[in-house]
Amino acid sequence: MNKFAILIACAGLTATSAMSQSVYPGQHQGKLAKETIVPIKAESFDLKDVRLLPGRVRDNLERDSAWMAGISINRMLHSFRNNAGVYAGLEGGYESVRKLGGWESLDCDLRGHTTGHLLSAYGLMYAATGHQIFKAKGDSLVAGLAEVQDALGGSGYLSAFPEELINRNLKGQGVWAPWYTLHKLYSGLIDQYLYAGNEQALLIVKKMGEWAYQKLAGQSEETRRLMLRNEFGGMNEAFYNLYSITGDKRHLELAEYFYHNDVLDPLRNGDTDMGTKHTNTFIPKVIGEARKYELTGDKSSHDVARLFWDIMVGHHSYVTGSSSQKEHFFNPAEFSKYINGYTGETCCTYNMLKLSKHILNWEASPEAADYYERALFNHILAQQDTESGMVCYFLPLLSGAHKVYSTPEHSFWCCVGSGFESHAKYAESIYLHSDNELFVNLFIPSKLTWAEKGVTLRQETSFPEEETTVLTFEEADSHKLRLSLRYPWWSGKPTIKVNGKKVKTTSSPSSYISIDRKWNKGDKVEVTYPMSLRVETAPDNAGRGALMYGPIVLAGLRGTEGMVSPAPFSDPTVRNDYYTYDYHIPADLKTTLDIDPEHPGKSIRRTGAGLTFTTAENDTLVPLYEANRCRYVVYWDIK
Repeated sequence: MNKFAILIACAGLTATSAMSQSVYPGQHQGKLAKETIVPIKAESFDLKDVRLLPGRVRDNLERDSAWMAGISINRMLHSFRNNAGVYAGLEGGYESVRKLGGWESLDCDLRGHTTGHLLSAYGLMYAATGHQIFKAKGDSLVAGLAEVQDALGGSGYLSAFPEELINRNLKGQGVWAPWYTLHKLYSGLIDQYLYAGNEQALLIVKKMGEWAYQKLAGQSEETRRLMLRNEFGGMNEAFYNLYSITGDKRHLELAEYFYHNDVLDPLRNGDTDMGTKHTNTFIPKVIGEARKYELTGDKSSHDVARLFWDIMVGHHSYVTGSSSQKEHFFNPAEFSKYINGYTGETCCTYNMLKLSKHILNWEASPEAADYYERALFNHILAQQDTESGMVCYFLPLLSGAHKVYSTPEHSFWCCVGSGFESHAKYAESIYLHSDNELFVNLFIPSKLTWAEKGVTLRQETSFPEEETTVLTFEEADSHKLRLSLRYPWWSGKPTIKVNGKKVKTTSSPSSYISIDRKWNKGDKVEVTYPMSLRVETAPDNAGRGALMYGPIVLAGLRGTEGMVSPAPFSDPTVRNDYYTYDYHIPADLKTTLDIDPEHPGKSIRRTGAGLTFTTAENDTLVPLYEANRCRYVVYWDIK
């Protein structure tokens, strides 16, 4: 029995149906006052309608869930209670709670942000698994926050830090991103309502909305622009989502208040030069524009979001689907210069997947699904340590670097918080649907229940270790339905069989293959997507390249010589300085590869089980998501 199952069993809890909702089109029934008003080609399923089956992806979810199940709610609430002076209800009072470290320490301006992420993650995990332990933990967090909000007075303000930090922000004085931290709380409370049906969470966040309106409505335009120079996360998206629930136009006004003219106006005018702006400060602003388009029909907001996505995926993404170095944009004409040890802030990928999901909904875009797969398998899956369940802040691509993991109590970086969410929601984009069409986007073992159509579909596969995925209709009511299977960019010509008989297709890569027919219980679809080795070179240097097998980035293993620890910041007295972390790479570490970049398969062979490859020079290659606690090479110097 794994750790996840043990925790659930010890809690005496069982899996039940979860009331999951979302802020993506198609998941809003009964919870939203304002629905999406624009045309949608592919709607989302509720997360509760898709269950992951055993496999590599569910392994990550279970490691995440084990960590989440073991987190002390009192410790997560400690900084909030400290801010409000609320300890009367705690046995042992203030001294009974062990303080958290890292970004949740009491001297950090960002304290409280992880609690917001966990509110979302507990809701997501409850929806994804149906296990009551995550409902109970979310409910406990919400109840504790309600107590703090009441203790802080009648304004509706709620935070782990004093309101004075907001006042400093309004004055343009130095402070570390208070609205960014509040955004996590707003989003987390909204998610608790939408995913876990927590009505108290909605009451709390509506009071927070009242406070924000009173705080900001009378401020000058000069003050607004000054305030928005400080990172504010996705406050615009959060208020659009709150407006969609309440229909309160003040929440719409607040969403528009957080429109960042200095950043978004140039993009609106077609200027795609990102300079050296902070990447993960930029992406959430665009996600807010995507949500505005859905709720208001503003075509210019659609165009901004679509243009930005194209630029990010086409010019600012590494082979892993990640972006940024030391959290910032750089000149893509100098791409190779920035393949270093501080690439790929995980929060950037988390947010790019959110933006991609909007585009998937709008367009049923196979290109968006291609990117989603690339980033999910090569960054999100690879972020997590398979031994401890801890996660990376950066996904370093410097040759000879290694992953630097968080710790259970002394990190709490932003990418820890978004990681809690990412590993809980793998199932959210495997399937999409229109009125009479079912899209299969990702090849992940899973079971879909489409109650409205009387369809239960089971997907069984060992992808990416094998090329075939099998879809079985466990339930079907014999009516005609279009089944649209993604034909990935990386695949050779697929072979498709329905109940053992081949189906002809004329589709091309990065499209959908559609099968129209009446489906019956027991019908089986087998799809084989031929995979091969390829080299993806850096856009500015044909001599620097990464190896891929199908959509999977391969890493050359380089041992552990000189490594201090996979979690060097486990000592709370050591500064969490991952921006300048020295990987102590051995001077003689091999980074070259003697292959034909047009035909890498001539000198690289697959060996043994899984996705292990060996080069003619005896280099061992594995998926980047399996390169844990060791040095590795992704971008090789091709000879």
